[in-house]
Amino acid sequence: MYEDIVLGIANEAVLTVLLISAPILGAALLTGLLISILQATTQIQEMTLVFVPKIVVVLLVVLIFGPWMLNILVSFTHNLLTAIPQMVTI
Repeated sequence: MYEDIVLGIANEAVLTVLLISAPILGAALLTGLLISILQATTQIQEMTLVFVPKIVVVLLVVLIFGPWMLNILVSFTHNLLTAIPQMVTI
């Protein structure tokens, strides 16, 4: 009985983490791919050329999607905290 509760919470936590991190990881992946294509075509192999645009894009994504990510996280936490009384009585 308790294993189902723990696995349900773990499943919801993993899905929440994936949902929150998806925009950041997707933007960083797309930026890295575009810069790699640019480097391959121009044969410029500067290492700082990869990191600075990724940092800027990730910062912009966090600024744009930050309220949405915070809303998802607050919703998960609220659902978890409101479910505690039902979990204790089982």
